[in-house]
Amino acid sequence: MIHSTQSPELLSEADFVFGSGKILESLNATVGEIAQIDIPVLILGESGTGKDAYARLLHRFSGYSDALFKKINCSVLDPAQLHRQLQEGLEAHSELHPAGTLFLDGIDELDLACQRLLLSFLPDGEVQQNPAPYRPRLISSSSRDLDEDVQAGRFRKELYFRINGVCLRLLPLRERKPDIRAFLEHFLKKHAKDLRKPAPAFSQGTVDTLMAYDWPGNIRQLENLARKMVALGNTNLAIEDIRIDAKARMPVPSEAQGSSLKFAVKAASRQRERELILQALERTKWNRKRAARELQISYKALLYKLKQIENPGDCKNELRGGR
Repeated sequence: MIHSTQSPELLSEADFVFGSGKILESLNATVGEIAQIDIPVLILGESGTGKDAYARLLHRFSGYSDALFKKINCSVLDPAQLHRQLQEGLEAHSELHPAGTLFLDGIDELDLACQRLLLSFLPDGEVQQNPAPYRPRLISSSSRDLDEDVQAGRFRKELYFRINGVCLRLLPLRERKPDIRAFLEHFLKKHAKDLRKPAPAFSQGTVDTLMAYDWPGNIRQLENLARKMVALGNTNLAIEDIRIDAKARMPVPSEAQGSSLKFAVKAASRQRERELILQALERTKWNRKRAARELQISYKALLYKLKQIENPGDCKNELRGGR
């Protein structure tokens, strides 16, 4: 059985798997139970929730974890490309390994012609174009609810039943907010090691900001943020994009509708200024005096703007001095 603890062995394979909560524990227990059963698995979840990680986890805990894991990105394929990819995948499995996994990532993106072609390659299909003695274990993923696509005629019913032996549903990060701190700590350590830089400390205020955010990009977005924190060496600076996006997603009060264009122009100007400052700092390896010269502003003005970025709305007093 796979546990939802933060064991180094598990995290080295799948960063999105650990956490807390009964739903996650039940999901991981199901993965542990079906991993060694040769049954098709359909993984459902929004972008960034870890569908690829769970597919690889199923392969790792299967009886042929040393065999080939072949991933096909369905979102970029036409029928001819899909046919070639399937042929290559089946031949690779049969010639190089006695067993393996075929992962169809984004199967909901296949058009009806591609779906019909895929059916011909699957066991018990209407047409057996490639009757190989061995066919790999099939795992598919989708960002949409395929039940709705079947009802709307966008996805073939027989293909849906063929790939849906067991269905795993992954929660979005907004429904896993108690796990945010643990994810952040893990990703900071991971990317500090990768970038050979110290992992920056973060405050409870940073955690509160992240907990209040809806995370449209889910865990992948949080990992990208952690990588940015390590690169910049400053957590407050790194989460400014989160603050701006959160404000942009807030509904505009009715009394402000008439002046919304004014506010939009002002916000865009602040964002562009921030981008130019960060670019200058990265070019000068965070030498603030050199960055100020590049930006053609005074050193004191740069320090003031950096404080605005780090602590929006708390810049009533000008900075004095600085190194």
